[in-house]
Amino acid sequence: MSELSISELRRLDLTLLLVFLGLLRHRKALDVATELGLTQSAISQSLKRLRDIFGDELFLRRPHGMEPTATALALEAPVACAVDALRGALGGARSFDAATGTGLVRIAALDAEQAVLIPPLAARLRQLAPGLTLSVLPLGRGAAMDALAEGRADLALGFVWDLPETISAEPVYEESFLVAGRPEALPKAPQIGIDDYCAADHVLISPGGDLRGVVDDQLAAMGRTRRVILGLPAFLPALAAAAETAALVTLPARVARAFAAGFGLVTAEPPIPVRRFPVSVFWHRRNDADPRTIWIRGQIGEISVTHR
Repeated sequence: MSELSISELRRLDLTLLLVFLGLLRHRKALDVATELGLTQSAISQSLKRLRDIFGDELFLRRPHGMEPTATALALEAPVACAVDALRGALGGARSFDAATGTGLVRIAALDAEQAVLIPPLAARLRQLAPGLTLSVLPLGRGAAMDALAEGRADLALGFVWDLPETISAEPVYEESFLVAGRPEALPKAPQIGIDDYCAADHVLISPGGDLRGVVDDQLAAMGRTRRVILGLPAFLPALAAAAETAALVTLPARVARAFAAGFGLVTAEPPIPVRRFPVSVFWHRRNDADPRTIWIRGQIGEISVTHR
């Protein structure tokens, strides 16, 4: 592909670039039309203009959707960079008025942060920024970082040990663990001895389906084991399972304090040291100076203080 002439550059506009990036991301014209608030006809016309400008088909129709050509893939990074630069420049030049602001806020988070931080954030937005709509993507760690990089998420919540250079982070709180179980399973709550803990049945929260976690590693280092009878991918179902089975579940302390009592469970301190972990809010560096992003991060920070 040769360098574009001035006349060709004049034919480009921001909508064309957004359509181009949307087709790369979704591979379906209908999804791009929905995201940008355009008709499918407008998407088709935009694609025709893009093909004329770049002298390439860019996207080939396939049964599974629109398949990008080699030229389209080569254009992805520079076009994304140009759009991000423009977004950052405009964002830095404007302020965000929560009372009148509108739009969609997309946050990537797994169930612990969904349960602890998202409900009070939604309440704050309803009160302070009623024009904002909140959408949560069930993504964590690597998938959440990819969503930030690709523009599919505005913010992410959780913890990441190896942070990509393009992602910024701000600590929200440090999380510890509690053990939850029915009162008869934890008769000495808020304490439980190591022998009673190892003798009990356990529910394990494992998004990946594993039946071994950090607790089992710590027990192994001590020459001890426990019996896991059930693995579940989310915390609230694990609390419900503990209520039904009389098994114990070891989970983040904020989740336990907020929801264990609702399932008829009591809590105790783990009888072994379990590594604490930081929960942070993440965003792409292109949004470092974006006023809306800064405002929402501030709301999350205030929630972490008031909802301990």
